[in-house]
Amino acid sequence: MQMRSRLSLVLFLATSAVAATFAAQPTAVNPKLKNPAALTEHAPATYRARVDTSQGVFVIEAHREWAPLAADRFYNLVKNGFYNDARFFRVLSGFMAQFGLNGDPDVQRAWTNAGLPDEPTKQSNLRGFVSFARESSPNSRYTMVFINYKDNSYLDSEGFPPFGQVVAGLDVVDKLYGGYGRTNVPDQHRITSEGNAYLSAEYPKLDYIRRATIESQPRAR
Repeated sequence: MQMRSRLSLVLFLATSAVAATFAAQPTAVNPKLKNPAALTEHAPATYRARVDTSQGVFVIEAHREWAPLAADRFYNLVKNGFYNDARFFRVLSGFMAQFGLNGDPDVQRAWTNAGLPDEPTKQSNLRGFVSFARESSPNSRYTMVFINYKDNSYLDSEGFPPFGQVVAGLDVVDKLYGGYGRTNVPDQHRITSEGNAYLSAEYPKLDYIRRATIESQPRAR
C-alpha cells in the first residue's frame, strides 16, 4: 500500500508540474504583428469583418473605394489577429465606441510610428459608420478605430474618413459598457506601455473583442 501511495504521489507531482508548465506558456502572438511593414496586403473591394465580443457579434462591411488605405489597414489587422482580446476602452454614450490598442505592449509599440497618410472623406460619419481615430497631427491614423453612435458628420472635415459600416449587430455595439464615462477614460499611453494588465486591473468592466475575423464577401443584393 505504501508503494502505491508513493507512486500515486509521484505521478500527481509530475502531472502537476506539466500542467503548471503549460499554464505558464503565454498565448502565441503572430510574429507579423510586430512588423507593420509585413502587413500591406490589398483588401478586396468589399469585405466583411466578424467581430465576436463579450456582448455578442457585430459585422463591419468595409468598402475599399471609400478609403483605400484605411480599408487595407483594417483588413490586415483583422486577418492577422491584431484586435483579438482588445478592449473597447473609450465608449462614450451618444458619441462613439473606440477600440484598437493591442493588449500586448510589445505588439502595440511596433505600430506607434506606422501612421497612415491622410486621405479624403467620401462617406459621412453617420450612425454605425466606422473610421480610424487620429491625433491632431497629419498622417496619424494607425490602429485605433471608432464606431459612430449617432450622426457625427461634423467629423468629416476633420480627417476621419469612414471605411466601413456596421451592417449587423449594431444593437451589440449599443450595449458595450460605457459606465466609466467621459471623466474616467483609460490613459492611452498606459494602455500602450502596460497593455491589458493595466485595463484589467483598473477598468475591469470594459467589454472586449474575443476574436475578429475576415468573413466572406457579401452576396449581391
